[in-house]
Amino acid sequence: MISLNHTIVTASDNDGAARFFADVMGLEYTGPHPYAGHFVPIRVTESFTVEFMTAPSPQGHHLAFDVDPATFDAVLRRLRERGVPFGDHPGRTANGRVADDHPLGARGLYFGDGSGNLYELISPE
Repeated sequence: MISLNHTIVTASDNDGAARFFADVMGLEYTGPHPYAGHFVPIRVTESFTVEFMTAPSPQGHHLAFDVDPATFDAVLRRLRERGVPFGDHPGRTANGRVADDHPLGARGLYFGDGSGNLYELISPE
């Protein structure tokens, strides 16, 4: 068996990017890693963490998440409440639409952060 434990996402401001991601996704922000302060981890599941690291020239990553319909709706609500642009395609991340024909699920959306990271949500219904 192989499973992904964590991934490192570069950002111009690791703390700000971690807070943004946690806030929009409805996850807990716990601050910098206690033993490696240059990382700000956000636990996504019991076995997977996204760790944000400040970099002078962040490269931007694409992270896609399978989410249940209730989580999809909650994230969509938070994006709208916070005025965060989102869209129905990776090339159209600010059109305010949700894809109802996503190739990997019934619904999908994309949104970015200030460091060029692109987040994708996929819901089965």
